[in-house]
Amino acid sequence: MPSYTVREWEKLPYGEGKGQIAPHHADRLAGVAARSPFAGRGGSGVFEHGRHALRARGVVGILAAGDASLEILPKIDVAPDETPDHQNALIRKRLVHMLAIALDLKIDLGAVTDIAWQRETLLEILIRIFCEKLTEALRKGMPRQYIAREEDLSTLRGQLDINRQFTSHAVNPSRLACRFDVLSQDTPLNRTMKAAVTYLARFSRRPANQQRLRELAFVYADITDITVSALSWDQIVIDRTNRSWQELFAMAQLFLQNRYQTTTGGRGQGTAMLFEMNSLFEQYIGRLVSRAMAGTGFTVSLQGGRLFCLSTQDSGRGLFQTKPDILLRRDGKVVHVIDTKWKRIAPRIDDPKQGVSQADVYQMMAYAQLYQAPRLTLLYPHHPGLGTEDAVQARHRITGFETTLETASIKVSNSRHVLTTLRGLVLGYPTEFRERGEIN
Repeated sequence: MPSYTVREWEKLPYGEGKGQIAPHHADRLAGVAARSPFAGRGGSGVFEHGRHALRARGVVGILAAGDASLEILPKIDVAPDETPDHQNALIRKRLVHMLAIALDLKIDLGAVTDIAWQRETLLEILIRIFCEKLTEALRKGMPRQYIAREEDLSTLRGQLDINRQFTSHAVNPSRLACRFDVLSQDTPLNRTMKAAVTYLARFSRRPANQQRLRELAFVYADITDITVSALSWDQIVIDRTNRSWQELFAMAQLFLQNRYQTTTGGRGQGTAMLFEMNSLFEQYIGRLVSRAMAGTGFTVSLQGGRLFCLSTQDSGRGLFQTKPDILLRRDGKVVHVIDTKWKRIAPRIDDPKQGVSQADVYQMMAYAQLYQAPRLTLLYPHHPGLGTEDAVQARHRITGFETTLETASIKVSNSRHVLTTLRGLVLGYPTEFRERGEIN
């Protein structure tokens, strides 16, 4: 199965050579991408299907169609002196780490060998992690729960269903309409796990993963087959009896719910598991800020606030609701608003505005007005062009107010000091303001 890799915002030219994609594979993969929820009105939200090349956009993940797959990796600066294969391996590891943080998964990145990070696609790595976690969980036993049953029996079991007894069995009192609970493994949670195993078996191409999935399918042989569209997600309850399955349930959602798109029929037959990097970066930073500020006296709200910019004069009905990425409160008052942006800002020496969009500045000014926040931060991923250390890149005063607006960057290529960096960013140490200015 041909497997191609490209990084976001980069091109993959058509051709048969190394670093190129066969035109017929590009056409089929473009058909899958055009049916993705991220395709947008013009169908080019995942990548541009140009005359000479595919150009990835701000969506990452993997698409598969027929006998080919395309992996789109985020643009993260890692190990500039290493080979592209080694760089891609490091990026895969960082992306899986970001997914683990965003989805609150405990994933041991060290359990995957360096060779596997280089040779396997993102999908195969996630399948491997899922299979290993599921196998380990099943060694402790498949979760069970009491399921309500209704059966007609010759002797009473449980309770008698009076209504059914005197309607269905009015002329045959030898049969009793019984209602009872039975402890069963055929639960919505186990049906979801089986659906995930069945789904992944259709797309995995690695022999080791195929073997793992066959073994898991055998374990789930007695569980009812349910199509993905018919799964009872709302009936799955994670409680103290099955708490250890929380992560596996989250991974099943990752594969089967709204973070992926499956299309069938015609040129677009295939599947895609895609992530919009701006949303993933927001969730990743949001969870890390929550961890970093634990025990500091700050409370953190993600996608909170929800105040309206306007209200109608006649009814007072709110219009244009706001949802700041991160609100930090102290003593019940908003003291800091952080908005994340997955884009590369320019060094101030090259551009005094650093490529920050005017719309983003206006948005932050609206937050300052609505939430009475004295401090605002636009947070971007760090890159080498900004210097060796992530920090506050610039600090401005909004004209006519005491509110400050910062642009800051944080490294996603190395998580070792991320919590310390975020705590320092909020508490005001040890960042150094490189320039002071004023937004007019």
